Amino acid sequence: MSMRLSKLYGMDIFTDSGKFLGKVQEIVLDLEKGVVLRLLLEPISAANKDDVTRQLKEKSVLYKSVKSVEDVVVVSKPVSVELE
Repeated sequence: MSMRLSKLYGMDIFTDSGKFLGKVQEIVLDLEKGVVLRLLLEPISAANKDDVTRQLKEKSVLYKSVKSVEDVVVVSKPVSVELE
């Protein structure tokens, strides 16, 4: 199934146990492969690489953890702690 990325922006993100994590603020793409990598819970506002890395670790969800996208985004794991 495919969907427009613009539909994801602003969607609520919940864990599969019902915990609200936040809203989709940014989307990280792999343009070469044509896939979504991460959903960010806040806009990237970092000034350097270390801040961006921290923000990706602490305030994003790996897209491979997404179980469902309907009216909300449901993920199987909370905020990501690993980078691809």
